[in-house]
Amino acid sequence: MAVYVPTVKQFYRDKVAKELMEEFGYSSPMQIPGLEKIILSVGCGDAIANKKFLESAVHELELMTGQKAVKTKARKSISNFKLREGQEVGAKVTLRGAYMWEFFERFTCVALPRVKDFRGTNPNAFDGNGNYSLGITEQIIFPEIDYDKIERVSGLNIAIVTTAKTDQEAKSLLQKLGMPFSK
Repeated sequence: MAVYVPTVKQFYRDKVAKELMEEFGYSSPMQIPGLEKIILSVGCGDAIANKKFLESAVHELELMTGQKAVKTKARKSISNFKLREGQEVGAKVTLRGAYMWEFFERFTCVALPRVKDFRGTNPNAFDGNGNYSLGITEQIIFPEIDYDKIERVSGLNIAIVTTAKTDQEAKSLLQKLGMPFSK
């Protein structure tokens, strides 16, 4: 019985891992950086007034990732925003394993090219520990989202967590996997 392996993961195993081993001179294959998880999150401050916005954001996250989204709650009350501690104000999904690799491929090959006036992602958005974060202004770049059925156009945050120790290693990994960084 053959086990399904996502295309990008196979590409990583066959080509990228060998290139990274040569580039950084690792002594063990366990030192080679890889993807650990991808976290998608949506903040929905308008959900305080209208719960329908939060429900649609959760549904759209589930369509994009193929995995159930979790609603996030406010950690503390802020009176100026009429926000109370414990109110549901966002949603998130954490992808690991095959879902993560499939999402990464769809994101880099299908969704990012659909961004208006796209000139590449920011090459300086690393956090110092080898993790990459970027924001998307419109969720409609994903082909799973039907433009006619959305409540409103909203953005989302994507955090790509790698096992790399430095930003240089993480950038090299993502570049070799197909992340289009701007020059």
